[in-house]
Order: sequence, then structure tokens, then C-alpha cells
Amino acid sequence: MTWWPMASANGGKLPQANKGQTPTFLIAALKDPGGANLDHIQIIKGWLDSSGLTQEKIFNVKWSGNRKMDPEGKLLPVGNTVNLETAEYTNTIGSPQLIRVFKDPSFNSKERAVYYLRALEIPTPRWTLYDKVRFGIEMDEEVPLIQQGRAFSSPIWYSP
Repeated sequence: MTWWPMASANGGKLPQANKGQTPTFLIAALKDPGGANLDHIQIIKGWLDSSGLTQEKIFNVKWSGNRKMDPEGKLLPVGNTVNLETAEYTNTIGSPQLIRVFKDPSFNSKERAVYYLRALEIPTPRWTLYDKVRFGIEMDEEVPLIQQGRAFSSPIWYSP
């Protein structure tokens, strides 16, 4: 069964689950028309466990290309097309849209939880790289020259 969150000013609320129900989400992200392609999308789940302690888990839901998870369960990098000499990049990696259905594999109907979506773009030049190229200056090696833009959804809350 798919639940549709009820809209509110602070995100959405899932109705109380009946026995055996698990939240199921249709996840979709589209790149900005003039922006970078998408690397991957994630569901971030936070919850209060039976001891009242806060917990968090990040689920990689959908990613671009034919990448696989590494043995530790981490997603391998999408790649990088940023030219450090010109501060340009190409959209030859990543995907313009990512869509998938996600069902929480660790749902416990007795625990409060919150879900939200995080979408990550492919690597792009950071403002420091643009300054480096424009002004012909060297940056300290600790200064990041590349970034991965991110977008977040509003939260969806579950209360037993």
C-alpha cells in the first residue's frame, strides 16, 4: 500500500500505520534546466528508537550510470568532468532525471520517524575555481575547487 503524505506548512504527515504497512514513496528529481546533471538521490531517515535515542540512516535510492555499491555499501563516485584550467564542466555524466519507488526496509510502526529527500548533482566548479582562473592565482591546496550541489525536500513525519 502506498501512503500519500498530508500537506502541512512543515512538510507532510503520514497516517498511523496498520500492522504490516510500510511507507512507500515515489521519489523523483529533475535537474535544473541550465544546471548540472544529477549524480544520485537519497532518502534520509531519522527516528527515535525504543530507548528514546535519535538515529539516522541514509538510503541511496537511485543513481546515474551503471555504478554499483562497494563492499561497505557505499556508492562509487559518479566521476568528474570539471576542467581545473578553464573552470568548465560537461554534462556527459550523471542523468537529467532520476525516478524510483522506495519502501523503508527498516520501518517500525511504533517509532517516530522523519523522512526527506536529498538530490546530489555531478561535480561542478566552485566559486574558488572561477576566481583562480579569472585572476590567475594559486589557491592553497586545502581550498576546495569543486562542489556537488544539493537539493532537499520538505520532511515527511510519521508519528505512531
